[in-house]
Amino acid sequence: MRKLFIACLMAAASFCRAQQKAVNPRPLTLDEYNKAKTYNIANLDNDTYVKFDNAYVLDRYENRKPYFITGSDGLKKRIDLYKFVAKDGMQEIGLMVFYTSETGKKYQVLVPDFTADAKVWAKYFQDIDDINKVENNFILKLSYILSKELSFQRYKSLNGGKDMKEEAATYGTDICFPGDEKVTMGNGAVKLLKDVKSGDEVVTINPATRQPYVTRVKELTIHAAKNYALTRLVLILASERNTAAGVNVDLRAKILKATPNHPMLTKQGNCKIGDITVGQQVLCLNDRSGKYESYTVLEKHELTEGVENVYNIVAEKGSTLLMNGVMVMQK
Repeated sequence: MRKLFIACLMAAASFCRAQQKAVNPRPLTLDEYNKAKTYNIANLDNDTYVKFDNAYVLDRYENRKPYFITGSDGLKKRIDLYKFVAKDGMQEIGLMVFYTSETGKKYQVLVPDFTADAKVWAKYFQDIDDINKVENNFILKLSYILSKELSFQRYKSLNGGKDMKEEAATYGTDICFPGDEKVTMGNGAVKLLKDVKSGDEVVTINPATRQPYVTRVKELTIHAAKNYALTRLVLILASERNTAAGVNVDLRAKILKATPNHPMLTKQGNCKIGDITVGQQVLCLNDRSGKYESYTVLEKHELTEGVENVYNIVAEKGSTLLMNGVMVMQK
């Protein structure tokens, strides 16, 4: 597992370096990108090297077996990777991903090589976003595989918001969450943070024993609407098992947004969410087992979502709350 999460740290640089090993690398063109999407592998179990139009080859990536990923919905997905090679010079100009759902529905995307221009990358981002709209958590599963095998470009389509470099935002002194984050209530249900009221009962976790208990909300603090800076974390709990057929992956994920100065308790100690790094571990509720387990930070992004209120709960007891199933510190 440790090696797996180290791979996640390497980000886009690893993919670029891998591509640079090819001789005289050239960019994937938009016409090639669109044409490649029409190429299909008839038998993913047996076809490891397939030629197309006497100009391109799909070559199974490192002869890897497929991945079988089971998410929190209990549904198993299959992912196969193939190098997309231009026969002229035998240059790797992309990576083809074949994704098969539990019903046999197939999707494919082509990850461009690092030299491709903005139009190709924009088309790729649009394609994975379109698939994600109909295939739940497609981008998360794709990112997991690319992180493990290649690492990957920092997909802006994963941000779910705007790039911090593209517009000003306030960091201020407010320590809080957007109103659409979900709070775990005392009865086990969840409630949007903005809808929590004084007197409501919420779950707090003892960080030492990992035991939950219920406490009452004294106050929901509402901070004035501003264009707040937010830190967005994607946290995963993944286990792998090699089989004769492929690699079975059991994947759980959480997403949390907060102002960068909100305190979090990680395995390495107490720190602000904005200072958390990829690879650190945070205590979360495993929805399937009902246990509190350490999830690892797979992705971290800074973003804004426009002018909005942000909120913070003041509870009678405890030092923590469960926000989107992630243990956070009370302010």
